[in-house]
Amino acid sequence: MGLKFYNTLTRKKESFNPIKPGKVKLYTCGPTVYNYAHIGNFRAYMFEDLLHRYLEYKGFKVTHIMNLTDIDDKIIRDSNKEQKSITEFTKPYKKSFFDDLDALGIKRADYYPPATEHIPEMVAMIKTLMGKKLAYKTEDGSIYFKVDAFPKYGQLANLNIEDMQRGQRVENDEYEKQELRDFALWKGWKKEDGSTFWETEVGKGRPGWHIECSAMSIKYLGKHFDIHCGGVDNIFPHHENEIAQSEATTGEKFVNYWLHCKHLIVEGEKMSKSLGNFYNLRQLIEKDFSADVIRWTLLSTHYRQELNFTFEKLGTAQKSISRIRDFYSSLEKYDVNQKSSLQKKVDELQQEFENCLDDDLNISGALGAVFTLIKEINVFRQGNTLSKEDAIYIKKFVEKTDSILNILSDPDENVLQDEEQKLLDERNQARTDRNWAEADRLRDILLEKGIVLRDGPEGTIWKRK
Repeated sequence: MGLKFYNTLTRKKESFNPIKPGKVKLYTCGPTVYNYAHIGNFRAYMFEDLLHRYLEYKGFKVTHIMNLTDIDDKIIRDSNKEQKSITEFTKPYKKSFFDDLDALGIKRADYYPPATEHIPEMVAMIKTLMGKKLAYKTEDGSIYFKVDAFPKYGQLANLNIEDMQRGQRVENDEYEKQELRDFALWKGWKKEDGSTFWETEVGKGRPGWHIECSAMSIKYLGKHFDIHCGGVDNIFPHHENEIAQSEATTGEKFVNYWLHCKHLIVEGEKMSKSLGNFYNLRQLIEKDFSADVIRWTLLSTHYRQELNFTFEKLGTAQKSISRIRDFYSSLEKYDVNQKSSLQKKVDELQQEFENCLDDDLNISGALGAVFTLIKEINVFRQGNTLSKEDAIYIKKFVEKTDSILNILSDPDENVLQDEEQKLLDERNQARTDRNWAEADRLRDILLEKGIVLRDGPEGTIWKRK
């Protein structure tokens, strides 16, 4: 049937055809690093992990960019309250985000550009928009996009512009869907911003939230790319504004496919601190739920359905994972003298698995195919033994599905022991101090313990040999 996605832009499922055959350019909205990411955030990142992994399963070469929003109103407010620089304030939240990605087995993007390192690109876009008379400067030094000057505004959120409440402008990055307002591309410096500002060709201040994603996605993926993802809360105003300012700047179509996941609720209620049902990954692990169980729970509901995250589902997830692991382990038992007879059945269920995921990432149907295989093989074994050929063939099927599910490995493999974490922290400090000899010594010690390190722009990534 071919791969299809529900495109928010067109409100229908469409066959996926990348701009360049065999290659996919993917942009996903990353965290605002003013606090620890919560399970609602990771619902979106898990859906994007499924998308990334399945595109690779289908043979596509994926270039995946996820931004880090390390400058916005909340970050300025909280960093000033703690009397810390933006860099100092956001550092632990950035580290926590990457630690949580690894614990949950979420595939790393190719690059995580921080907004604060891409101010020149944002300024260049703003200058272009001003040159085209599509943006204007106000008395306080802020610069706004002229929404009325972009006729296609509202296409993503399916808005009726004529029925919307009109206002002159809005400084806040988030506002009501019923409002049609010019939005801030650049925010002029105010006293309460303190030392957080940039001196640029468009003035003293800082970028608005929306311009950050446009500038960074265009830099790394080009003016026109394949897929842009996020939660449904990003559709308006964030993604709507991204389209307007990007297409107004370049004169080209911005993105072909927009994919959005629905919200996560907890035990049937909206997640909130006041209700005591607001969780980040560490809090759930402290309750003795393993990261792989949390991964399964976040993954196993279709991304366009609301996910009701319950403790009962966590228990069910553990049983599902154990069932697959136990079945996989049992495939070590076979009779070398038996003749193969099950490969056709395996092929049929693998095709069903793929057909389901081809249909807008129908993960529930795909998991159903996996458990049908387990059930039918177990029934077969009640009166028969597996041949060696069948056992190997079935193992390959399970391993192939696990390239997407990522639950076969022991969860402890995704977590550093206390001593290992201490060595890694000491090495990171040595690198910060530019003590390269000590950093190399600690790298070698970790390697002896089976920990392989890779240093990159996003920090140091580790994995077990």
